[in-house]
Amino acid sequence: MDIYLKRRRGKILLLFIAVLIGVASLLYTNWLTKRMAIEERNKVEIWAEATKGIIDAGINITSPEMSQLQTRYLNFLIMVTEFNSTIPIIVVNSDGSFNTDHNIHYPAERRDEVLKRELEKMQDYAEPIRIEFPEEEYQLLYYRESSILRNLRLYPVIQLIVILIFIVVAYFAFNATNRAEQNQVWVGMSKETAHQLGTPISSLMAWIELLKLKNVDPNLIKELEQDTARLERITERFSKIGSKPELLNVNLIEALNSAINYLKRRSSDKVKFEIKYDQQATIEIPLNAALFSWVIENLCKNAIDAMGNNGTISIDVSEKADQVCIDLTDTGCGVSKKHQKSIFQPGFSTKKRGWGLGLSLAKRIIEIYHSGRIYIKWSEIGKGTTFRINLNK
Repeated sequence: MDIYLKRRRGKILLLFIAVLIGVASLLYTNWLTKRMAIEERNKVEIWAEATKGIIDAGINITSPEMSQLQTRYLNFLIMVTEFNSTIPIIVVNSDGSFNTDHNIHYPAERRDEVLKRELEKMQDYAEPIRIEFPEEEYQLLYYRESSILRNLRLYPVIQLIVILIFIVVAYFAFNATNRAEQNQVWVGMSKETAHQLGTPISSLMAWIELLKLKNVDPNLIKELEQDTARLERITERFSKIGSKPELLNVNLIEALNSAINYLKRRSSDKVKFEIKYDQQATIEIPLNAALFSWVIENLCKNAIDAMGNNGTISIDVSEKADQVCIDLTDTGCGVSKKHQKSIFQPGFSTKKRGWGLGLSLAKRIIEIYHSGRIYIKWSEIGKGTTFRINLNK
C-alpha cells in the first residue's frame, strides 16, 4: 500500500511542479508584456512627434534651398517614422477620414474596409495619441500591439500546453513500462510456481496409489485424490499465466456452480452461500473455466476473510444484450473509498497476512484474458461489498 501511496504522491508532485512552472511563466510573461506595451506606447508617441515635426517643417525635401542642417533633421524624422516595422498604426484626420497607415497589409481595393476593421480593434486597445498642428488642426494616431507582443502573450499558454503534453506522454510511458515489468514478474512467478508444484504433485499421486494398496479408508483416499486434483488444476492455472489462454464456449452457470460448490465444502458452516440465479440455466460464453473459477474463488475467499468466517455471500447473474453480469456480495467490513481504486493493485492488502495478489490476478484474468471488466459496484463500511464482473457474450 505504501508503494502505491508514494507513486500517487509522486504523480501529484509532478503535476504540481508543472502547474507551478506554468503559473510562474504566465506571471513573468504578463510582467514582460506590460513592460513591452509601455515601450511600444513610447515608440508610438515618438513616431507621432516625428510625424508632427515633418509636417511642421513644411519643406519639400528635394528643394535646393533647404539647408544642410534642415535636411539632416528632416531625414532623421523620416527615419524615425520608418523605423517602426512592427506596430500597426492608423492616422485619422480631424474629419474622420483616413490619412495614413503603417504595418497593415491589404489589397488596394479593400483599403477602407480593412482600415475600418483595424480601427475598431485599435479603439478598443488604447487611447489615441493626438497630434496638434497650427490653426487648430489635428490628427489622431491609433495603434495596437505588435505581432511580437501578441505572440509573447501566447507563449506561456503554448509552453503550458507543451508541459502538459510532456507529462501525459511521460505518464503513459511510465505506466506502459510498469505494466511490462509487471507482466514479466507475473509470467516468471507463475511459470516457476507451476514448475515447483509439479514434483510434489507427482509424489502425492504415488503416495495415494500406495495407500490404496494398504487398505486405507476409501473416503480418506477420495478426499486426497480430490485435493491432489485440485493442486493439478492450480498448476494448470499458473502455467496459463503469461500466455493467451484458450477461450471455449462454456456454460457460465456450470463453471460458477462448480467453483461455489468447491468453496462450500471447504468453508466454515457459519459462512452461508446465497444463490440468486437459476442453477439449471444455460448461458454459453467464451470462457476459460479454469481461470474463471480461480477468480470466483479469490473473490469468495476475500469475502470470507472480510466477514471473519461468519456471514453471507450472495451470488447473482444477470444478462444484457451483449454481456453477462455477475454480482458477488458479502456482509463483511466493506472497503473504504480511498482504498477502492488501489484494491486491485499488486501487493495492496489491508490484511496483516497475505501478499495482496488475489484481486490483482482476478483483474488480470477478467480484463486482459477475457476482455471483460471487474470492479467494486457498491461498498459501505460495516455493511459489505459487491464486486461486479462483466463478461462479453
